[in-house]
Amino acid sequence: MRLVLLLLASLVLAGCETVQPWERGTLARDDMQWQTDVMEDRLRNHIHYSKEASSGGSGAAGGGCGCN
Repeated sequence: MRLVLLLLASLVLAGCETVQPWERGTLARDDMQWQTDVMEDRLRNHIHYSKEASSGGSGAAGGGCGCN
């Protein structure tokens, strides 16, 4: 069991990498982004929220109706 946990932990930690300042330009390229077209992504979100009659919840914080 310990061997399996050690193997799992080593696989998870192998994905951690420190990005050097000179490597950040490579990661900032358009082909490295999750969405290639920001306006298309915003339009798609607008259509989704209009059909679902809701907004928010797609960012890091928020969600819910926002009623206080």
